[in-house]
Amino acid sequence: MAGTGERARHWQYAELPGVDLLRARYIRKTFVRHTHEHFVIAAIADGVEVFHHGGGDVYAGAGTLALVNPETPHTGRAGVPEGWRYGAVYPSPEVVAEIAAETTAIRGTPGFVQPVLDDPYAVGLVHQVLRAADEGNALAADTLLRVAVTRLLRLNGGALPQREVRTAGARIAARAREALEQRMAEPPTLEALARDLGTGPFALLRAFREAYGMPPHTWLTDARVRRARRLLDAGTAPAEAAAEVGFTDQPHLNRHFSRIVGVPPGAYQRERKNVQDTAHGLHLPSDVWQNRQRRQT
Repeated sequence: MAGTGERARHWQYAELPGVDLLRARYIRKTFVRHTHEHFVIAAIADGVEVFHHGGGDVYAGAGTLALVNPETPHTGRAGVPEGWRYGAVYPSPEVVAEIAAETTAIRGTPGFVQPVLDDPYAVGLVHQVLRAADEGNALAADTLLRVAVTRLLRLNGGALPQREVRTAGARIAARAREALEQRMAEPPTLEALARDLGTGPFALLRAFREAYGMPPHTWLTDARVRRARRLLDAGTAPAEAAAEVGFTDQPHLNRHFSRIVGVPPGAYQRERKNVQDTAHGLHLPSDVWQNRQRRQT
């Protein structure tokens, strides 16, 4: 992103297990339709982000939060020429459920009701979480995260509807997803996949869109990036991860990874290694660590 005015850091803090962290400024960045396994709590500091959610575009400006539940298809782009700057935390469903059970009256699987919430105070809390994680202040980071999630659930929380596979179309879509997961590196054509499932291509396309909010080829790209993340977390080199999940080469992985995760796979993996080194007691001298942090931000 050098020379573009854009910058991003996607990282983890060992003392906040189950939570990803992001600090970014984007101008021309476009996030393609994708999902997350975790919640998205994005606190907009400047500018405007536009993201497609549900049936249309929604706008999140300074002082608001973009809130996306797990497995919910969405996009992302700038809503003004100067782009948008934000900080985000991505707590796992388990982390949010634990907080909800202790601090709210929500029964069932907790989630957010509206995708945008105007709450400058909560925006400040999210940025304080990121600052505390940066400074290695575990007590503050954990406390502020719990306070922020509790506040957001009380202001904009509810029980998520349970998805049940009942219709024939939903069952076919689930079987198609399973087949694509098994054949990720060499997927079949839509026609071949439909034939294997005993249906027609357009019937399968409609059923898959209804079940997962995107067509099979878009879902497959998203799934490939997810699997690549797990491989990178385990130490697999980006080029090897690209081949294993079915991308033509590393540049293809780089492009799709950046359009979903927000940073290139190499930068993503370096941050993961820093967390692992810290967890294993491989602490760097403070001046070396600070210089590395400056380069990465």
